[in-house]
Order: sequence, then structure tokens, then C-alpha cells
Amino acid sequence: MTEIDWNLIKSFVTVAETGSLSAAARKLAASQPTLGRHIAELEQALGVTLFRRGRSGYALTEAGSTLFERGRAVSEQANAFSRLALGSVEAIEGSVRIAASEVVAAYVLPEMTARLAVEEPGIEFEIVASNQVENLLRRDADIAIRMVKPAQNELVARKVADIPLCTCAAISYLDRRGRPRELSDLAAHDLVGFDRSDDMIRAFAQFGISLTRNSFRFRADNQIVLWEALRTGNGIGIGQEPLIRRDPLMEVVLPNLPLPVLPVWLAMHRDVRTSMRIRRVADFLHEELKLYSAGAGSGANSAR
Repeated sequence: MTEIDWNLIKSFVTVAETGSLSAAARKLAASQPTLGRHIAELEQALGVTLFRRGRSGYALTEAGSTLFERGRAVSEQANAFSRLALGSVEAIEGSVRIAASEVVAAYVLPEMTARLAVEEPGIEFEIVASNQVENLLRRDADIAIRMVKPAQNELVARKVADIPLCTCAAISYLDRRGRPRELSDLAAHDLVGFDRSDDMIRAFAQFGISLTRNSFRFRADNQIVLWEALRTGNGIGIGQEPLIRRDPLMEVVLPNLPLPVLPVWLAMHRDVRTSMRIRRVADFLHEELKLYSAGAGSGANSAR
């Protein structure tokens, strides 16, 4: 056989690097049976055994080790060819559509896109501010920032971090009404929460605090409205800790209250991973969201 399908070589190199079909399948966004078939076809074409199969995974044979270095060199050249075809980093341009929750879209993403725009002036940003899970399969967005792990096999998702939640209020409100020292003190305070959702009612019930819809003096289902209600002194509610600590108007209250975290996932359809501009934006957001979740680089104010 004088010519070998490049896909067979790519599968061989990736299985050799990862040590298993499952790990290679995740890296290439392919199925294990497809990779297994590629390895078998390549072994048949070359007339050699490339791997020893065992419980611990796929280990290179002597012949496989000899061919691996040459295969990796071919892989690097092919990747360089693809990057050249798609355009260099300096020439990245075009629109990237990002879906994120209302709060992240309004208060977190704009700072990040402003920084990236300095580095990549050719990129245009389209932001979809929605708490609904955007359907990446229909290309409603190129990239989605989600608080749940995507389940579709066609999507590639990376766990970014966990955003801590905490109770908070405007400093102006706390100066006027006093600062709660214990959870039971909340009964004497104005509360800000959801209108139709009972998520906060169930959350406080876990701490033995019985609330009803009417316990919340200010109610809304739009997260931006709720955040602005907190900032302007309407009462005590729940918010993202890094967002609270970087806002000079806000203060964390009851900091030891063990509230759940918001897991952050960055997802895209596997078909767009070859787009240099989308990968550039996704990689940038991944690092920025990690910093945000950790409260880094925000000029945060500590709780009083």
C-alpha cells in the first residue's frame, strides 16, 4: 500500500499518546469503534502489530514505537497545514456568538470581550443573554457558558470552575437596617428573591428557615432585575461571590453559610473546533472565567 489515509495515522498517534481508545476518542471527538477500526486497518496495511492490548490499555510494540515518532511528526505537519489554511492567529477575524446566563452576559462577559478585542481586533462578539440552555446543535450559538454539563455527544464541553454563591446586600441597606449575625436574623430583614421559582425557599428550608413567597419583599424572575434590586438597597439576597466582592456598593453577609456553587461549563459543537477564531475565543474565556470564579483580577472588596 503506497498511500495511507491520514485519519489512520492521526488515530494511531492519538491512541499512542493517550494509551487507550476511550481517551483518544474524547480527544478526537470520535467513537471508540471508529478508532479501533482505524488501528486495525493501519496494522493490516503496514503488516505489523502496533499495540499490545491489555487491561491497562494500549501499549506500543517495538514496531509501533519506531513508527510513532514519524507519525507524530506527520501529525504536527498536518496540524500546521490546517492552521495555515484556517488563517494565522494574527489574521483571526469574524463573528463569534456566545450564549450565557443573564448575569454573566451583562456583568461578566463585557469586561472579558473588551480585553480580547484589544488582542484580536478582527473578532466581532454576539452575546445571547438567556438562562435557557441554548441549543448548540442548531448553532444558536458558537460557544455556550452553562451552569450544567451538556449531555449531547456532539458537543465538546470543558469544566471551567465552580462559582461560589453567598448572601449579600447593599452597604446602604445594611447601614440602615443592621447586619445579620445569625441565620435567624434574616426573619427581621427585607429579602430579595424569585417570583415564581421556589429555589430560594427550598434552599433556606435546608437550614431550618421556613419562608413563603410573601417572605420576599422584592420579587422578580429576571436575574439582572434581582441583582440591581440588591445593589440599590431593597434587601438581602443571594449572588455570585466574585461579582459581589468586586462591587463597591455590595457586601457579603453571613459568609459562613454553606450555599451551593454554580458549576461553569464551556461548550461548543465539535464541528466548530477547527475554527481558529472560535477556538481562540473559547480558550480565552476558559482562562478568564477561571480567574473570575477565583475572585482574581477583579479589584474585589472584602466583606466588612
